[in-house]
Amino acid sequence: MLRRLDLTTAATADLRRALPRARVDVQAALQAVTPLVEDVAARGYPAVRDATLRFDGVDVPEPRVPADALRAALERLDPAVRAALAESIRRARIVHDAQRREVVDVQVVPGGTVTERWVPVARVGLYVPGGLAVYPSSVVMNVVPAQVAGVESIAVFSPAQKEFGGLPHPTILAACELLGVDEVYAVGGAQAVALAAYGDIPLGIEPVDVVTGPGNIYVAAAKRLVRGLVGIDSEAGPTEIAVLADDTADPVHVAADLISQAEHDTLAASVLVTDSAALAEAVDAEVERQVGLTKHTDRVRIALSGEQSAIVLVTDLDQGLAVVDAYAAEHLEVITADARALAERVRNAGCIFVGPHAPVSLGDYCAGSNHVLPTGGTGRHSSGLSVQSFLKGIHLVEYSADALAEVAPHVIALADAEDLPAHGAAVAVRLS
Repeated sequence: MLRRLDLTTAATADLRRALPRARVDVQAALQAVTPLVEDVAARGYPAVRDATLRFDGVDVPEPRVPADALRAALERLDPAVRAALAESIRRARIVHDAQRREVVDVQVVPGGTVTERWVPVARVGLYVPGGLAVYPSSVVMNVVPAQVAGVESIAVFSPAQKEFGGLPHPTILAACELLGVDEVYAVGGAQAVALAAYGDIPLGIEPVDVVTGPGNIYVAAAKRLVRGLVGIDSEAGPTEIAVLADDTADPVHVAADLISQAEHDTLAASVLVTDSAALAEAVDAEVERQVGLTKHTDRVRIALSGEQSAIVLVTDLDQGLAVVDAYAAEHLEVITADARALAERVRNAGCIFVGPHAPVSLGDYCAGSNHVLPTGGTGRHSSGLSVQSFLKGIHLVEYSADALAEVAPHVIALADAEDLPAHGAAVAVRLS
């Protein structure tokens, strides 16, 4: 099912081109999304309402979810799911609390200080998808770091569901209630991103400063269009798992992990990188056996047999490291004899899962880490969602008259060198 890719003779410079990757054309999606985003910018919620009826098949006259619907969703939630969400929230808070940034006060010279303050953005729009699956865990992963950062105004957007009377899925609503988020909108897709960015003042929907959360290619395209007007976390693409494994790895575990990501989407990527031909054969056999036992067999089979998934053979683990660094997976598992030491050598990945007892599924729900992660190779330059995603660093510069007089000749010399004499004059005029 998984195609075999032999890179034992490949040059490191060719790795990015050689590795499997889903073909995702955000530029093409932009052509479809641009008129919609422009319509929302011009008409506000009426344009969103039209789009919701067109794409989701449900008419939603009032997008904000009533408070009693949020309470009812939590009251009706399966107790086991409620307990699991509560534990997920508890663990996420532990990790994200440790990410808080402190004020940094630096004395550059006597009388001259630069202070860096970390200030939360005022308002965020958090997107929670609702396509092939239901993602209350994404509510947790978006809301917790925003709350820990100190964001005062949080709005959650999730698609209206026809089978739930035009409301988002009740498990999404229950998660919002559990987290104390009472501003929830039954809006999905590109129109949700546009509504978050532009708002609708007559309806009392204030525009946000930052939009975060995963979604399909149209959500990614909408994020690209509004970036600059608002901040975004990333243009999330199809989910990915890469597993770097040697002959100590259990093929049953590896196959299960590859399948777990493949059930997200037919474009999901599952990649095994190994220096063991025997493990490759064993994983291949296990994948065939386990796919027939899983619920979403057809979806999984399409994803695993697609061009984005493969078993990659390498000469040794050093080359394996080069391969996974070139791939920069959203999720990387390292299951080797000395997994921690090898994992610490990885430069590019959204999140690294170390050893045989840390599967990606743990991080999806209850590890305490965040599961909103960079995809499509953007882990080479981007990080996953964190408290930092909702903070701005602002410098406060404070100098005494003596400290300014001391440095003035240098400021004036540099201003003259750049032919900006008024810059120098703004300092000179303050000197006695």
